[in-house]
Amino acid sequence: MSRPPLPPFTEESAREKVRLAEDGWNSRDAAKVSLAYSEDTKWRNRSHFVANRKEAEAFLTDKWEQEKEYRLIKELFAFRDNRIAVRYAYEWHDDNGNWFRSYGNENWVFGEDGLMKERYACINDLPISEADRKFHWPQGRRPDDHPGLSELGL
Repeated sequence: MSRPPLPPFTEESAREKVRLAEDGWNSRDAAKVSLAYSEDTKWRNRSHFVANRKEAEAFLTDKWEQEKEYRLIKELFAFRDNRIAVRYAYEWHDDNGNWFRSYGNENWVFGEDGLMKERYACINDLPISEADRKFHWPQGRRPDDHPGLSELGL
């Protein structure tokens, strides 16, 4: 199984890889999203560690059960060979209706097959009011004409 675009990345293929990741995570389909990761993928997400694809799927299932109305924007920060760095922000609310914008950076390492072998995420949560939200598209893929992080001043 391969997951194009494949490394080594060009700027165009790295941007495509980032957008495909954003689209996948905005689908909130943990089973589908987990297929972008190698069987032996290794993650650090905040203080949570994932050691394989099955754990990644379970992690994502739990994440999207807790983070309601999740909407994410990712932006390419840097790339080289089989590595991509992204910055991102996502908005969500908890069971009590408290809204947050979570800001983060990720470092990704891909195998020759285009599957992500390593994912290291650092994330900070900022409480926001519902009026301060900036991500208003319908649940799912961000529309092509919706501003990205830089355009939103984030």
